[in-house]
Amino acid sequence: MPDPITLALFQNRLDYIARQMGWVMIRTARSPIFNQAHDFSCFVADEAGNLVSQADGIPIHTGGGGFAVRALLDAFGGDMSDGDVFVLNDPYVAGGNHLPDWVIARPVFNESELIAFTCNRAHQSDIGGGAAGTYNSAATEIWHEGLRLPPLRLVEAGETREDVWQLLILNSRTPHFMDGDLRAMCGSTEIGRELVVETLERFGLHEGRECFSGILDHGDRLLREAVAELPDGVYAGESGFDDDCFEDVDLKILVKITVDGNGMTVDFTGTDDQIRGFKNSSLANTYSSVYSALSTFFDTSIPRNEGTFRGVTVIAPRGTLVNARPPAPMTMCTLYPAQQIVHAIWQALSKADPSRACAGWGMCAFPLSSAIGHDGRMATAYHWGGSPGGGAVPGRDGFSQVSAMSAFGALIIPNAEMSEQLFSVQVHRQELRCDGAGAGEYRGGPGVHYVADVLAPSEFSFRGECLEVPRAYGVNGGGVGKVNSLRLVPNGKPAFLGPHYGIRRFEPIRVELTSGGGGGCGDPLDRDPDCVLRDVCDEVVSVEAARDTYGVVLDASDGCVDVERTVCRRRLLREARGTEVAS
Repeated sequence: MPDPITLALFQNRLDYIARQMGWVMIRTARSPIFNQAHDFSCFVADEAGNLVSQADGIPIHTGGGGFAVRALLDAFGGDMSDGDVFVLNDPYVAGGNHLPDWVIARPVFNESELIAFTCNRAHQSDIGGGAAGTYNSAATEIWHEGLRLPPLRLVEAGETREDVWQLLILNSRTPHFMDGDLRAMCGSTEIGRELVVETLERFGLHEGRECFSGILDHGDRLLREAVAELPDGVYAGESGFDDDCFEDVDLKILVKITVDGNGMTVDFTGTDDQIRGFKNSSLANTYSSVYSALSTFFDTSIPRNEGTFRGVTVIAPRGTLVNARPPAPMTMCTLYPAQQIVHAIWQALSKADPSRACAGWGMCAFPLSSAIGHDGRMATAYHWGGSPGGGAVPGRDGFSQVSAMSAFGALIIPNAEMSEQLFSVQVHRQELRCDGAGAGEYRGGPGVHYVADVLAPSEFSFRGECLEVPRAYGVNGGGVGKVNSLRLVPNGKPAFLGPHYGIRRFEPIRVELTSGGGGGCGDPLDRDPDCVLRDVCDEVVSVEAARDTYGVVLDASDGCVDVERTVCRRRLLREARGTEVAS
């Protein structure tokens, strides 16, 4: 077994390779969703399909990457050659999470011997289906969602299979993007292949393979040590939905986490059955969500590879929201129920170790609008500017505004000016919301007010979660983040509330979105008064909330904290709270 220094050098080298692949992708991809938003992830797997590095990209993409590579191995076995490239996406037969995320997988050989895989999973701009832009929120079965790909050989011994390539291009509303994006994905994995070969030549093939094994063993050992520090027991958590995309219904995702020594079982028994809407999860997506929840709860220095989670047993009953049977649709699964799964696990684990408690994040409610541009080509605008706020943790406020929680900040919100150049939109407002955050010693992120005019007749795909029931829970005495609100204003006509889900067509229309805030952590009356003052000056907390929620009184003459009145106010609020509890 290689010594610890060699293992550390080898792991750092693999992580560098993953990041280098990502840099190549950003610089060469055509779609704004890649070269601006970074909605792709690069990773490296060993010859058996075990994920060994996921240093670049989005956790919900990479956590289940091993499922995709192992599906490829099952489909092709030893029928792979140097120069081959494969493509796949299907959640039922190809280890995918949802159809828009295509995996380009390139086997890496030393002479004729398979030694690794370099992979890029990327959310395509359009893959056909019943709605432009990949999110068909009216889908009731997976065939409504786009092109399904089992593992397919896209490049054979260095020669592109033009029949397969043209089939993929033909089934996209944005072929001008897809052609360039697929080439960028293939190019990134080729750079990765070259660097893996170079690395194994430097370390030696035999020692390199031992390093692959050692990296997985090291991750396993560190997480087991972290789990062993938790008290043995059974800890429960819960999250859910308010609708099934078509009607209001209370749906629950339940988890029980059993800690037994250095092992852990994550059991979703009791979770509601799969639904007809597209908020079902594939098995790979559920595992990825579990891994994401554990990675973010425990020490971030613990490696994130598949060996890390050997001591974790996941029970996801077939036919439920977390392991749907075909032909259930599931395009929304990387957002929801991924976030609900993470929330439920965080809530359960916070009972085992409150010092690591993570408050809930706000949920996305921004729509997509698709229109034919001035060049006669289809383009889809993701209204990222309406993204929500993040949840607080002990010692830190939540992110003011952040993209989908399952990306954990790796998905970049593009500048409004760039969106105006690329799409038929004009952004009027994108500013932090006042009093949207869950209060706490560490408050949640406030979310934003977002106002934009969609200037061309467009097809909208609505994905409005958390519009009525707050889900951004607080921890350790923190408050709940506020819900989203979505309003549409047609030209010269009365405004109306946007739907939760569904496909609609509108003439030019204004989108007014107030995004949800993150949950707070700790007692708001323990927040540093100077931090409250800063929040008031930044207009994310009102003077009234400062007084009534945080117990901080500001001097009317100079706007500074009135220390004596603040001490008195906080004492009165604590006494009132005690009276309420007693009664």
